[in-house]
Amino acid sequence: MSGDPEDIRNWQRRADGITTSGKLEAHDPARLAAIGVRHVVNLALDTHPEALADEAALLAAAGIAYTHIPVPFDAPTPAHVAALAEALAAHPGASHVHCIMNWRVTAFFYLLDCAAGVPEPEARARMALVWNPLEDDQAPPVWRALVKGES
Repeated sequence: MSGDPEDIRNWQRRADGITTSGKLEAHDPARLAAIGVRHVVNLALDTHPEALADEAALLAAAGIAYTHIPVPFDAPTPAHVAALAEALAAHPGASHVHCIMNWRVTAFFYLLDCAAGVPEPEARARMALVWNPLEDDQAPPVWRALVKGES
């Protein structure tokens, strides 16, 4: 979409209109509001050194609802994925989902896409636009297990 803030780390716009990215900066809530985002889900820990301080307040000031689902990078679970699905269902309309690198997000959407009937090769290709823990030798094993449905 024209006007997308593509300079945000690992910015993506999914076919379903949901946008995703890595970390947000203090000026990004206004930019997200300007493209119609009405709900942001943050999967990063707020204690991460690159986390946006006062993110909830900054988003509220821009008129954007906020859901925080802190996912430890070394301990993602199917419950975290389910919490994302619930958060998106609870806030119909334009949503943006982010973490620090957009890795958690893309892996979770891979699982949500597969559960929604997206053919696995297509879901994997979408995920691989940002990160594919199945093919990244540096990916923590817990992410490979989660994506394979072994956790």
